[in-house]
Amino acid sequence: MEFTAREIAAFLGGEVEGDQNVIINNVSKIEEGEPGTLTFLANPKYESFIYETKADVVLVNRTFKPDKPVKATMIKVQNAYDSLARLMDLYVQSLPRKKGIEVPSYVSSKATYGEDAYIGAFAYIDEDVKIGKNVQIYPQAWIGRGTVIEDNTIIYSGAKIYPETKIGKNCIIHAGAVIGSDGFGFAPQEDGSYHKLHQIGNVILEDNVEIGANTTVDCATMGSTIIRHGVKLDNLVQIAHNVEIKENTVMASLTGIAGSSTIGKNCVFGGQVGVAGHIEVGNNVQLGAKTGVKNNIKDGQTMMGEWAMDVRRFRRVYAVFKNLPDLYHDFYTLKRNLEKK
Repeated sequence: MEFTAREIAAFLGGEVEGDQNVIINNVSKIEEGEPGTLTFLANPKYESFIYETKADVVLVNRTFKPDKPVKATMIKVQNAYDSLARLMDLYVQSLPRKKGIEVPSYVSSKATYGEDAYIGAFAYIDEDVKIGKNVQIYPQAWIGRGTVIEDNTIIYSGAKIYPETKIGKNCIIHAGAVIGSDGFGFAPQEDGSYHKLHQIGNVILEDNVEIGANTTVDCATMGSTIIRHGVKLDNLVQIAHNVEIKENTVMASLTGIAGSSTIGKNCVFGGQVGVAGHIEVGNNVQLGAKTGVKNNIKDGQTMMGEWAMDVRRFRRVYAVFKNLPDLYHDFYTLKRNLEKK
């Protein structure tokens, strides 16, 4: 598909600076821009590339003021990154969608599916599964008994959805994700062995949730593990039994949330964050990469560190920590000199 800069600006509500009639048919990274492509500048550290890029069109924030002439046509928008996301939506929506049931696959006679649904080859759809309109289930996915998948959700290849899972509208579950596997529950015995505590709850994913590749969300011991509206989980994230993650929280790769913890709304977790069990994290909390959380966190805090602390205190602690060898040397030298007197 081809678009002019003027057409793109009209769609985004932006302003064109440069050739309104230049045509683009693809996108590129700003440092690797090619003629006929559109790119974007959202992070100031990439600004130097805008003066060199060969891309014909660049999305920039309205506040951007170049230090020297820009050869490319600029489209000024309120938020360049968000505008790029909207353009990507337009592109994806223009792609043809698969429909129907491929052979071989298994769809129980007791399962139902809505208009324009797609079930790929070698997928397994168990009894009493309810699949909504425009749902896409790719090859080799496994959907367990009694699961409900609402309209416009995508289940990619190899995903495993355990029985009685509830998945809302417009969700995306990437390849290899496992939703509803057993929580980690074992009762210690007097002889040192462990007796399995069967997990009889389920998982609920509300609307507009995205689950990354090879991420696992465990079912509840009793009741439900709940992932609320708009939550985005990266690849290789572990969510344990009876956890609740509230609206519009995002978690980067290798984050792990232990059982029965509650995570608030609009939180941002960096990679490798670990949250202990039975913890409450408030709304609008930000945790830096590798932060360890063993205590409750109040609303609006930004924290870092192996044992989470306020980010400003963490930076002061780290400033001292990295100088400990020199400080120890100075202390030891001072002590030795005092002992000689």
